Amino acid sequence: MFIAVKLSGLKVLFFRIIAVIILAVLVISVFSFRYPLKYLDIIVKNTDIYGLDPALICAVIHAESKFAEEAVSRKGASGLMQITESTGDWMAEQMGLPDYSFDEIFEPSLNISIGCRYLSWLLNRYESVDSAVAAYNAGSGNVDKWLKNPMYSADGKNLDNIPFKETRDYVRRVRVNKLIYDFILHNKGSKKLFGEN
Repeated sequence: MFIAVKLSGLKVLFFRIIAVIILAVLVISVFSFRYPLKYLDIIVKNTDIYGLDPALICAVIHAESKFAEEAVSRKGASGLMQITESTGDWMAEQMGLPDYSFDEIFEPSLNISIGCRYLSWLLNRYESVDSAVAAYNAGSGNVDKWLKNPMYSADGKNLDNIPFKETRDYVRRVRVNKLIYDFILHNKGSKKLFGEN
């Protein structure tokens, strides 16, 4: 009888282990579909150049285009990092790209390079990542106004409240995406599971 109970307990344990493995595979499948990891070599190259966190860039790309190279917004922002023509022209000038044309903005290497340069500029301008990310979405002019207004910033450096719902939601989305990409990028073997190319 003791042996039968022990075997029964081992059966239960075996099925629990199988259930956990199946659940883990399902979670990884969902994450790899929802949080792709493309162009990591280009992202790392540019984050090294501009002193940025690769997880932050992945988070911004995910929030902007979900890694769709041909994405175009209602306002004409284009490519992986949703660069507008005016921002693209300005950053290309700052980067010393004399042959730059906005027609090339869908090329991942150029788009990520310009997006990283612009986000680096915003992070140098503002003291908080949230303020820089808000400016990436709503423009630095809006963030400058909000930081001067005590309704939105107590210290003039950090945003306590973002008046635009779209931007407020965007900053939250980037924060969550960054946590997920931190996990993906910093856990051994996860890059392969999540489709790095």
